[in-house]
Amino acid sequence: MHELALMESVVEILAEEGRARGFSRVKRVWLEIGALSGVEPEAMIFCFDVVTRGTLSEGAALEIIRAPGQGWCLACEKTVALAERFGPCPECGGHRVQMTAGDEMRVKELEVD
Repeated sequence: MHELALMESVVEILAEEGRARGFSRVKRVWLEIGALSGVEPEAMIFCFDVVTRGTLSEGAALEIIRAPGQGWCLACEKTVALAERFGPCPECGGHRVQMTAGDEMRVKELEVD
């Protein structure tokens, strides 16, 4: 389960931001997770409560924003929705699709005190 290590990194980012910006408590975190990132949002939610214990994020709410997969089909010359990495183009069935979105995971927004 690499989500535990990922969530530990997210909580460290929150702590660094707290030190840099002078806030003492995180009330809500919006975490954007791409559909093609290989990260399970439900596992991230589970790990959040465990990893935030004793930190400035303890008790914070975690909101997951799911970002859809998207790619550029070299054959069609169109932006298309992607349901899986290395999947075929839904328009022409070709496999020359360059992923352009959906593999990200980032802290999108914070609500703090």
